[in-house]
Amino acid sequence: MSDIPADLKYIETHQWVRVSDDGTATVGITDFAQEQLGDVVYIGVPDLGVTVNGGEEAGVAESVKSASDVFSPVTGEVIAVNETLEDEPEKVNEDPYGDGWLFKVKLVDQGELDGLMDPEAYSEHVAAEG
Repeated sequence: MSDIPADLKYIETHQWVRVSDDGTATVGITDFAQEQLGDVVYIGVPDLGVTVNGGEEAGVAESVKSASDVFSPVTGEVIAVNETLEDEPEKVNEDPYGDGWLFKVKLVDQGELDGLMDPEAYSEHVAAEG
């Protein structure tokens, strides 16, 4: 069973978001997603300063098996990207909820989070796919 932290929100395409008290949101791919991908060899993230839109493509994750689009769960301006992944994309496999985060955004609308899946709903979604 995949690890599904309780403090995150999720979307159907297997990305997560963690919102800080200051209104910034950290985005990554879930443990389930990295398991499905296999050994990640490349991560493409959005450029700093661009606006990503919730539910829309914001990057790519490539593995030895396949490539998969990465979607942003929320809308906001990209304020940070995980530069470590440029040289160490395997961090996504090793620690998808920690050192393997992809990018951070300044949230446009906190209310957008209400439309995302909580851990229980995401767990049911993963079970239905498995």
